[in-house]
Amino acid sequence: MLASVSADAVSLKEVARFDNVPVMVNGTLHWDILRLYRGVLEGLRAAGSFDSVGVDSWGVDFGLLDADGNLLGNPVHYRDSRTSGLAQLDLYAETGIQHLPFNTVYQLLAAQKSAQFDAARTLLLIPDLISYWLTGEVGAEVTNASTTQLLDVHTRRWHSGILGRVGLSASLLPPLRDPGTVIGPLLPSTGLDPARVVAVGSHDTASAVVGVPAASERFGYISCGTWSLVGVELPSPVVTDEAREANFTNEAGVGGTVRFLRNVMGLWLLQESLRAWPSQALSGLLEAAATLPASGPVFDPDDPVFLPPGDMPARIVAACGGVPMEPPAIVRSILDSLALAHARALADAQRLSGTAIEVVHVVGGGVHNELLCQLTADACGLPVLAGPVEATALGNALIQAGLDLPDARALLRATQQIKRYNPRVSRWAP
Repeated sequence: MLASVSADAVSLKEVARFDNVPVMVNGTLHWDILRLYRGVLEGLRAAGSFDSVGVDSWGVDFGLLDADGNLLGNPVHYRDSRTSGLAQLDLYAETGIQHLPFNTVYQLLAAQKSAQFDAARTLLLIPDLISYWLTGEVGAEVTNASTTQLLDVHTRRWHSGILGRVGLSASLLPPLRDPGTVIGPLLPSTGLDPARVVAVGSHDTASAVVGVPAASERFGYISCGTWSLVGVELPSPVVTDEAREANFTNEAGVGGTVRFLRNVMGLWLLQESLRAWPSQALSGLLEAAATLPASGPVFDPDDPVFLPPGDMPARIVAACGGVPMEPPAIVRSILDSLALAHARALADAQRLSGTAIEVVHVVGGGVHNELLCQLTADACGLPVLAGPVEATALGNALIQAGLDLPDARALLRATQQIKRYNPRVSRWAP
C-alpha cells in the first residue's frame, strides 16, 4: 500500500498484492517466509518512489537466526498442532496476556529440544524479520513483542524472571524499540533507493487501532478480519483475576496505550466455510442469510475445535446440534454467533476495566460485511461506525508520518468513509 499523508489529507493506493499460502512439510505447518519477502520486495519496486516503509503483520510467530544471522528454517504457523497439550503457564500477573495455546512462549517450549533451537542465537517476530532483511538491523517492536507472553506488562521490557522460569536465554531476544523509531535505511542489496524503514505498530491490530477514527475516549473497537479483536483502549493494564478468567489480554498499544481486548475467532469461520463451498458466491450467501430469522442456532465461535483448517461447515453443524443446515443457514449462524461474541466481549471489557463506551468502531475487512455490522449493533445495543476498511495500513502510514493518536484520528474522521449502523429492536442481549 502506497500512502500519502499531509496536514489535511491521507490517501492509500494498492500497488501490489500477493498470496500468503502456508505449506505443510512433514506434518508441520509453516509460513513460506521467503515467498512473502519476495512479495514485499516486488511490492516496494512497484510502489516506485517513497520516503519510508513500515512493516506490520500478525503476532506471535517468529523466525530463528543462527550466529551468522541466517534463518534456521521456515517459521512455524500458529495454527500448527505442535503446542497442543502443553501445560498452561500462570503468567497473567506479569504479562497481562491472555492464554492462547499458540502464544510465542508455548511455541518456544515446544521447540526447545530441537536441533534448530539449539543453533538459534536470535528470535525475530515476523515483521521484525522482514525489517531485518530490509535493513540489516535487529530488534523487536514493542506492540508485537507484547504478544509473546515474555514482556513485562508494567515496564514494557523483556521479563527476565519469566525467561528463567521457562529456560530461555535472554540473549535470544533482541533489543526492544517503540513505534515511530527509525530502524535504518533500506540496504543496497534490496535493489531499492535508500528510503528509511520505520517501526510502526508492527502487530497489525496495534496499527489498526491507530486507524480507528474515534472522536472521544468512550469507544469500543472491533478489528474484524480473520480474527475479531474486540476491546477498549486504556491508559494502563488490567491484570485482575477476573480479567484473566475472562481471557482478556493487555497488549501494548501505540503511544503508551493498552489494547485491552479479547481474541474472538472472527471471519476465519466464514473463510474456511467458503473453501468447502467452491461453487458458492459470498454475495449470494449473505443475501440469503439476511432473509433468515435471528432465531436460528448459534454456537461458541471461540471453541478450540474451530481453530485448525479443515471442514468448517461440518464442525459448525456439529456444534449446533448436528441437524443438517444449508450453506445460507450456516452463514447466518456464523454471523449471529460472531455478533453475540462481539457483544459479550465489549460488555466484559467495560465491566472489567470500569469504562463505559458510547459507540463501537468496526475496522478492517469485516466492514464489507454489512449484515455482520448490523447484527453487531443489534447485539450490542450501541451504534456501530464501520470503517475504514484499511485501518491497519492507514494506522501504519500515520505512525510513519509522525502523527500522534489524536491528530491521526482527527485526520481519519475528516477523510475516511464511515457508515453508521443503529441498533434495531432485538431480542438479543450480551
